[in-house]
Amino acid sequence: MIAIVDYGMGNVRSVQKAFERLGHAAEVTPDPDRVRAASAVVLPGVGAFGDCMANLVKGDLREPVVRAIRSGRPFLGICLGLQLLFDESEEFGRQEGLGLVPGRVVRFPAGSPEGEPLKVPHIGWNQVTFRSRARIFEGLPDPAYLYFVHSYYVVPEDPAWIAGTTEYGLSFTSAIARDNVWGVQFHPEKSQRLGLSILDRFARLAA
Repeated sequence: MIAIVDYGMGNVRSVQKAFERLGHAAEVTPDPDRVRAASAVVLPGVGAFGDCMANLVKGDLREPVVRAIRSGRPFLGICLGLQLLFDESEEFGRQEGLGLVPGRVVRFPAGSPEGEPLKVPHIGWNQVTFRSRARIFEGLPDPAYLYFVHSYYVVPEDPAWIAGTTEYGLSFTSAIARDNVWGVQFHPEKSQRLGLSILDRFARLAA
């Protein structure tokens, strides 16, 4: 069973419906024991970084999420769920993350290096260029058009974590991968055929 962690922040139902459309069982759950028992874990998220971390702690979900990753079970972080894996975010001051991926989360600048104004949040379809074809990204075109909604992006300390990059005023990390852990800044559940193919490959790892 795939557990979609419900900590009161995010697009959990749309992620569940995407898995169900593909024929995979996925349960939205706020129950730490269900997360501990899952064969794979998905951490989605929309909202403020600090609020999401507080809700994970309040719901006793931080430890099950960390345990799932360290146990080697397939894990996917989506949008804010990717960002929460990092050490810290600068959103509304310094906010502590899960500390599972060395690095930080920063806000897009107001303009590009060339001085062009940059609309923030970054919303819409954009290209992901892959550095790594780590399992769930196999078979995707390069670049692939996927759907984004975010104002902050991740900056990994170790470039080996970077699986995909996107250009939006600057080049930023839009996908990470290592061992059993994947994270994407885009929304696969909103990215039509290509996004669904990513979720399908992830679900098959848990089968």
